[in-house]
Amino acid sequence: MATTKRSKPVAVMFMTLVAGVAGGLITFSHELSRERIAANQRERLLTTLHEVLGSVEFDNDIEASRRTIITRERFGTGDPIEVYLAMKGLEPVAAVFSVIAPRGYNGPIQLLVGVALDGQVTAVRVTAHRETPGLGDAIEIGKSPWITGFSGTRLGEPPLADWQVAKDGGFFDAI
Repeated sequence: MATTKRSKPVAVMFMTLVAGVAGGLITFSHELSRERIAANQRERLLTTLHEVLGSVEFDNDIEASRRTIITRERFGTGDPIEVYLAMKGLEPVAAVFSVIAPRGYNGPIQLLVGVALDGQVTAVRVTAHRETPGLGDAIEIGKSPWITGFSGTRLGEPPLADWQVAKDGGFFDAI
């Protein structure tokens, strides 16, 4: 079937129109659902913060207590770290650190790490990762209890040198 010189511009115009309409629909649906998406993300964050704090009793708005800190000495990175402070009255009782383990198998792993005032790890939860489904995603609490192995530990217990995976001579099992 032969195409005429006139049908190519018509096809280009038609495809441009279709792309424009599709782009407009995507933009419209994004704008329509933006607030709902933000609310869902906030709710998921609050749920995870409460999970990480476990039995720690606090009475403040944990999300509103968020601070950003930068300290290479303590965290080994110059990147900002989000910290959520749990307070009972005016006294701090725990903190939740939003940190990144940079060397996951398929990329960085984002974590929330709860630490009570006495230095005990209350819990750790994965908030984002790109690990292989059915294999590396066992780091998620919903897939396996592996991540609960950090709960109850403290810096120094086990000794700092043992804060690595067992295959490297450390205390923790790897997935």
